[in-house]
Amino acid sequence: MKLSLISLIIINVLFISCNGKDQSKENTTSFQNKGHELVYEMVQKVGNYSTLAKNKDVVYSYKYQTPDGKADLSTEKYIFDGELSYGVYQPHERTLPDLEGPIEQGYDGKEFWLKHKGEIINDATSLKRVAFNRTTNFYWFTMFQKLLDPGLNYEHIGEKTVNDTVYNIVKITFDSAGEKLTDIYQLYINKDTQLVDQFLFTVVELGVIETPMLMKLQYEQIDGLFIPTKRRYKKSTWEAEVTDEPWIMVDWSNIKFNNDISRDLFKK
Repeated sequence: MKLSLISLIIINVLFISCNGKDQSKENTTSFQNKGHELVYEMVQKVGNYSTLAKNKDVVYSYKYQTPDGKADLSTEKYIFDGELSYGVYQPHERTLPDLEGPIEQGYDGKEFWLKHKGEIINDATSLKRVAFNRTTNFYWFTMFQKLLDPGLNYEHIGEKTVNDTVYNIVKITFDSAGEKLTDIYQLYINKDTQLVDQFLFTVVELGVIETPMLMKLQYEQIDGLFIPTKRRYKKSTWEAEVTDEPWIMVDWSNIKFNNDISRDLFKK
């Protein structure tokens, strides 16, 4: 049975916690094809996983706003060793809005948990959303570095000029067994800067399959890393054509590494 990207992320997180080693930290020295090599070169430009993980942990402010004006604001905290993840939300108009007041979500390396007003919530539906948020938020922050993980397939589709900028387009898919679809990423790698200015993606877990989303990125350079702190996305075609519909906006700010975060923070 094939697994969705989110399921693969969760399995990967559990594998890392059990083995104490993230394969994405290893240097890639041989390539499947030109697409793989282009992704490798892009990752060296933004900063590979070893460079990221030397920072040990990160704290940042996360804002997610949809066109209807509803927003999630959270303070995100991660420890890279073990991929521990914590977020405290206020407001959370898009995430578990029925719970009034701040909520806390965490992943301690073994399990996902949710607290509301300091009390543990064990509702299965809510915990499923927590698992999605914790793995997805961590994955988006480390996405480019993790595009060198094992089990990925690369295809160089060709070059394309968009608004006078020439891009190498690389399609990325994920290994699994069976017939069920996995997620697809299609990167537009700027030939001049080697950065990904935009990418198409599907989310099988949420039913986003036939019609992809287009994500556009703006970067900040922080502690030697290029981080896509301003992100916006909406429905697209596989030719990266979008409608006049408004964008979903995602902003990361106040990014600080090496905060000496205690691992106790991530425990239930």
